[in-house]
Amino acid sequence: MESTSPLTALASSLDSILPTHRGLFYDGAWHPAGGTWEGFSPADGRSLGLCADASDADVDAAVQAALRAFPAWRDTPPSERAACLRRAAARIREYGKDLALIDALDCGNAIAPMMGDVETAAAQLEFFAGLVTEAKGETIPMGHGRLNYTLREPLGVVGRIGAFNHPFMFSAAKMAAPLASGNTVVIKPPEQAPLSTLRLAELVGDLFPPGVFNVVTGRGKEAGQALVRHPGVAKIGLIGSVAAGRAVMRTAADTLKPVLLELGGKNALVGFPDANLPAMADAIVQGMNFAWCGQSCGSTSRVFLHDSIHDRVAELVRDRLAAFQPGLPQDPDTTMGAIVSAEQHRRILDYIQTGRDEGATLSYGGTAPARPELAQGFFIEPTLFTNVLPSMRIAREEIFGPVLSLFRWTDAGEMLAAVNALDYGLTCSLWTRDLATALEVSSRVQAGYVWINEVGRHFLGAPYGGFKQSGNGREECFDELLAFTQTKNVHVRY
Repeated sequence: MESTSPLTALASSLDSILPTHRGLFYDGAWHPAGGTWEGFSPADGRSLGLCADASDADVDAAVQAALRAFPAWRDTPPSERAACLRRAAARIREYGKDLALIDALDCGNAIAPMMGDVETAAAQLEFFAGLVTEAKGETIPMGHGRLNYTLREPLGVVGRIGAFNHPFMFSAAKMAAPLASGNTVVIKPPEQAPLSTLRLAELVGDLFPPGVFNVVTGRGKEAGQALVRHPGVAKIGLIGSVAAGRAVMRTAADTLKPVLLELGGKNALVGFPDANLPAMADAIVQGMNFAWCGQSCGSTSRVFLHDSIHDRVAELVRDRLAAFQPGLPQDPDTTMGAIVSAEQHRRILDYIQTGRDEGATLSYGGTAPARPELAQGFFIEPTLFTNVLPSMRIAREEIFGPVLSLFRWTDAGEMLAAVNALDYGLTCSLWTRDLATALEVSSRVQAGYVWINEVGRHFLGAPYGGFKQSGNGREECFDELLAFTQTKNVHVRY
């Protein structure tokens, strides 16, 4: 994309891009909240304006609107629900550049990958629109004179809480399955980057009956906790940290509501001696998601390399890191944007210092860039540590930043024990040309999503989710649709 792209011009005229409405969207209209807070761009500190800070009463009003809308939406023919989702996907694509730019300004990620997020959201809306007639029941043989069958019915009001690394995608894509299956939704976007979700409400709010699609924003934990504990909410879907997942489960327990959780990861990429080394080096950098500054739960931040290939691969990785230089996220040529907040920026730099203090070798990056145009933002260079031991903090804790750790291994059993030693279990990537090795190790790693000679890619229709404390349930597949239904059994004697 050329630097003269219209996107660059749009960045200087925020009024034409950012959402006009900054309140709460429910019952098909915009409403003020009990308070507001001001947001700032993590790239340059510019003000992005005020947003509504929802109170318990505000969240209750949104949930009540969703409850009122549920019976009619539940009874809407599936084909009509699907048509609404497809129209939403089309409108999202129509305004895709604007939506990507809003996320770039608000959460700091580079605009090019944000365009990919917009397309992913639209694709998921279309995917679940195509599944609306597939949430089927079954008949159960009971003998002559009896009919026994099951029905799949929607739950009611679904609350979905998103994370800051893919703000628009998590709001737009994650409303698809519950709406397709006949639920109404209340979306709580991340406090660090709520603007693209507000713009989503402006764009698609009129495509659904009032109360079917609702958005509440809030700073801190109050709005999210109010949504989770509300007795009128039937289920919560959360994308966030393990700590956030635990808090949601504790609160949801009071009303025995089920939860769907996609949580953190400290994911492994394992390199065997026979791997294609240049391709694996590409994958190591790609899998770290430097385009999102490493702020991704699926990042393969632990790389286990056989001792015979370690030094060569480390050299190849260092060469490839030069392609990721922090820059202003609204610039189409930027390959790596800003960290989302000052708090997260400090946290990552603290981890980098801890890695050095514990004896790991800082092989690349590790500091904030010195370019004057980036001085007001939260930027960190791509960072590579070698000589990392499994006992170090940078090897055990999710950093959620652009910090990649390389480990040496010689014994496969010890390596597998180290890979599986953590409480996380989201993704894993294996690199070998030996099919037997690949299949054997894939059966032994404790992760919910395993790539072999591939990394980072999601495939719509393939279930995505984690083992252990990386979450529960599966998304991006048919199971996600069923997760927002409940089974009713009907027995007829005739």
